[in-house]
Amino acid sequence: MSLTFDVRRNPTPASEERRAAIHANPGFGVFFTDHMVRAVWTRSGGWGDGRVEPYGPIQLMPSAAVLHYAQEIFEGLKAYRHADGSVWSFRPEANAERMQRSARRLALPELPTEDFLGSLRALLAVDEPWVPPAGTGETSLYLRPFVFASEAFLGVRPANEVTYCLIASPAGAYFSGGLKPVTLWISQHYARAGAGGTGAAKTGGNYASSLAGQLEGIEHGCDQAVFLDSSTQTYIEELGGMNLFFVTRDNRLVTPELTGTILEGVTRSSILELAKDLGLDPEERRIPIEEWKEGVASGEIREVFACGTAAVVTPVGELRWEGGSAPSTAGESGGEVTNAIRSALLDVQYGRSEDTHGWLTRLA
Repeated sequence: MSLTFDVRRNPTPASEERRAAIHANPGFGVFFTDHMVRAVWTRSGGWGDGRVEPYGPIQLMPSAAVLHYAQEIFEGLKAYRHADGSVWSFRPEANAERMQRSARRLALPELPTEDFLGSLRALLAVDEPWVPPAGTGETSLYLRPFVFASEAFLGVRPANEVTYCLIASPAGAYFSGGLKPVTLWISQHYARAGAGGTGAAKTGGNYASSLAGQLEGIEHGCDQAVFLDSSTQTYIEELGGMNLFFVTRDNRLVTPELTGTILEGVTRSSILELAKDLGLDPEERRIPIEEWKEGVASGEIREVFACGTAAVVTPVGELRWEGGSAPSTAGESGGEVTNAIRSALLDVQYGRSEDTHGWLTRLA
């Protein structure tokens, strides 16, 4: 039986003037809407107690399992305002399915796709005015569903009580200074994930494990770190929160294959489909880091970019490592293919071009 979401409205919602001020300069992940969604799963009763309630603190016991054993997963997707005022999301079913895969890996209960979509619609039914107006650049309402072990107990076993929440945040462009190539550092001392681990799940621990490598990169003047396979430090995997693509001289679009240690991004899979529309030959395989270094030097690799829900598509510039660097192929604002893919995605998401792949789902 599908979840229903009882509505308990916030008695002190933000004023129209306050929302307008936030929309004028939303930043990313800074401001939050008036409401949130919550549901609770128990081993004896399954999913229930669905509700929309005022956004606010979550009360947890100090012994809540998530605080000790990191049983938690999350997703990230956006709601876009179209020119006619309607609100749409991009492939939310894929996010629901990935959350289910993450749940299986973390021994958490799976939230059915219909309930996942139902929670998005329930929140938008009350917080639709928080979706930024159409025509205001790369603005959207960022949606963050997450699941965590809320049972109060100390002991290493799957939790008997689990909570699902959904919060939302008006968002501007991910990079506030405008689109420009990012400089990457090869992390040779840290790995994001290992074989048999949780690398393919969207769980906070993977992001926490990437931070030391990111800090190392920042110390060397880079924006982000690129992680290699943990066993040989030979093959490219991904950044701390984005997948990588390479455009070759003969119009192949190459990305690291999914090995169980790489998160399968929704943007990544969408780009692999879009590639054929743009005359590119998509290819998934293991890519040695030496191929990147040598390819940009020889001209075999003509563009490099990263992708993810938050930043969409970001051109990659210089690659640095201890004792060396490889030059940028991106110019000042990315290459022709990078920008074409970015524009094609954004045009579908904002309703400026036909959705030939059936990727959009109306939320409000």
